[in-house]
Amino acid sequence: MKEMITAICLSLLATSAMALETLTQRPEFVNAVAGHILEIPLLRIQLRVADTGEIAGKGFGRDVTGTWEWADGFFCRSMTWGERELEYNCQQVATDGSSLIFISDKGTGRSAKFALRPATQ
Repeated sequence: MKEMITAICLSLLATSAMALETLTQRPEFVNAVAGHILEIPLLRIQLRVADTGEIAGKGFGRDVTGTWEWADGFFCRSMTWGERELEYNCQQVATDGSSLIFISDKGTGRSAKFALRPATQ
């Protein structure tokens, strides 16, 4: 029984990993975020990432502002969260169609999964 549960869990993990598509081009990324808010509801994070290179939103009740650029296949950003400056970091971006996964340090660091919620006008 234990082996069967392990096999099912591994097959589910493999399926979800296969469904991820790494975004390597700026137009792919801009298309993915266009008209959406990036959201992590549990952490009360909502961000708008504009094609003009601006980032704006809220995280834990504090304002988030910043800028971004696309460099060598990575989303590179500088941000301020409240009074705290977050270091410039280039991140790998992947999508499963309904969310974006940002992996810091060019895909070797921590990750954050943001739901893509349609922005209301």
